[in-house]
Amino acid sequence: MTTGGAPRAGAAGRLPGGPALPAALLAGLLATGCGASGSAGASGTPSPPASTTSPEELCTRIVAHWSREVLDSTAYGDYQSMGLSNGQYEILRTVVDAARIAKKRQGADAADELIGREAAGGCADRYRSGGPTEGPWQ
Repeated sequence: MTTGGAPRAGAAGRLPGGPALPAALLAGLLATGCGASGSAGASGTPSPPASTTSPEELCTRIVAHWSREVLDSTAYGDYQSMGLSNGQYEILRTVVDAARIAKKRQGADAADELIGREAAGGCADRYRSGGPTEGPWQ
């Protein structure tokens, strides 16, 4: 008999539902975990995940984020610690320089809008032909 709700010896490893529950959980995980990501499409090639982010969109998000972070700073920081490539870092520097001028002349809201617009434009130009090819850091 137990007191205070503590399990009896031998019952600690037992799950409610008996041995069928762990087997059912494992089967469910295997069925859902191996779905579309490894399946082949009609052409016989693997299908991409349903919700992929394009390199251009990812670039825009990360450049805009870090541009807003460093806007009021006097230094840019290390591009690698930001998770940026060298090319994305160049876009960031251009965006932040323009945003600082806009903030001075037109205010913070104008600078924020400019960051979104310029980050999207710079990343669109960078990834227009499918991505950089000069090296892994580019």
